[in-house]
Amino acid sequence: MRILVLGAGALGGYFGARLIEAGADLAFLVRPQRQEHLARHGLSVECPVFGGWRQPVTALLPEEARPGWDLILLSCKAYDLEAAIEALRPAAVGAAILPVLNGLDHIGRLQAAFGEAAVLGGTAKIRATLGADGVVHNLSDWRSITLGEWRGGTSERCERFAALARRGGIEAKAVPDIQGAMWAKLVHLGTVAAGTVLLRGSTGQIARAEGGTDFMLTLLERNAAIAAHHGHPVTPEFLAEYHTLLSDRTGRYTASMLRDLEAGGRIESQAILGTLLRLGREAGVDTTLHALAWLHARTYEERRAEELAREQAA
Repeated sequence: MRILVLGAGALGGYFGARLIEAGADLAFLVRPQRQEHLARHGLSVECPVFGGWRQPVTALLPEEARPGWDLILLSCKAYDLEAAIEALRPAAVGAAILPVLNGLDHIGRLQAAFGEAAVLGGTAKIRATLGADGVVHNLSDWRSITLGEWRGGTSERCERFAALARRGGIEAKAVPDIQGAMWAKLVHLGTVAAGTVLLRGSTGQIARAEGGTDFMLTLLERNAAIAAHHGHPVTPEFLAEYHTLLSDRTGRYTASMLRDLEAGGRIESQAILGTLLRLGREAGVDTTLHALAWLHARTYEERRAEELAREQAA
């Protein structure tokens, strides 16, 4: 299977490495700086399950990309979606597009760019980061991809990719209701992102603070109510899993949004927090906490933009 991975950062680098191990004919579509690093050092991945992995890889610039791919794995941040679409246009002809971005709004934009039939639904569950040294680090044993046809059901292309990914150690599955899976991811991520960004701590640190568990469970329940109103209720098993996670006083889980914010980087505020605020208002759910999280994130973005402008003017 010929696979093009957009980006060789935390998600793209990790899943790309595992797919290469599975035997995929794979290349990464990257920016010049990342291409130079990969040409010099190869791709390095550290994983608590599989240990260290380092290997030369094929890394292309957008102007070097051509058609001929079976599937394109889109693993960029939501705020880079428009640039990603333009970079992919030369390579996307005839390919299935599998985005594992956070949120929901990117699906419509990708369908408009590449056609509804080309775009699959997908989610990824992984805690990974790209170190300053260019090494991809998986921070836990999470390493799953879920995918399916957007209008429902599975297909040969979905099953084929899932089987290949499993050979590389990815916990991959093709499901008949990918929209439900994506809604469940939004409920989970919207809870952890809003909570850890607002309170600036891990799930365990929040749980140890007086009132912290109740705060997080209130967010979870309201997000579940939003999903149910829009036709995608989460399962009792899902709620039980996250009740346990959010009540664990030893938990070390933080959303990538918090890690990005504390590093002074860009954050996916609109794709996660803004989307849930809008959908919550449409559902008639109490969005007081969502509005506070959104305001917090937007204020950070305004401050960051001001500081960057000052640096550039100096």
